[in-house]
Parts: sequence; structure tokens; C-alpha cells
Amino acid sequence: MKHDIVICMGSSCFARGNKKHLLLIEQYLADHGLTDTVVLSGSRCEDQCTSGPNIRIDGQLYGDINTERLMELLSRHLSA
Repeated sequence: MKHDIVICMGSSCFARGNKKHLLLIEQYLADHGLTDTVVLSGSRCEDQCTSGPNIRIDGQLYGDINTERLMELLSRHLSA
């Protein structure tokens, strides 16, 4: 099953942590052998700046992302 992750790269989300989150997602995908089953892309803005940093996984938007929440979401959505 293919998964889609869209990370907001708008200036607010980028400054509030998504620069670091992008690296963490890339590392997670590599560590778990998921680079072929996950499409990782960026968006310019998700229009939810006040609740950022924002990440969309399989169409579901998640806000207020921190490292712990990001790892939990990746595990929940991407584990077999």
C-alpha cells in the first residue's frame, strides 16, 4: 500500500519545526525500508498556520507537530 506524506514548508511551519521534521521523516523512512512505499512531498502552505507545524498523512491533516507526535503518527500510519 502506498502512503502519502505532505509536509508544510510554509514559512511559519518551516520555522516552527518542519525543517527538522522533514529530516526525521526521511530518516524514519530509510530506517524502516519505506522509501519505496511512501511518497513524501512538500506544500507551500496548508492554510492552517495558527495550528502549525502541519503535516498531512494519507489525506489527514495533523497540526501542532512535535518530534514525539510525529514519531507516533509515522508508526501508526506506516506500520504493517
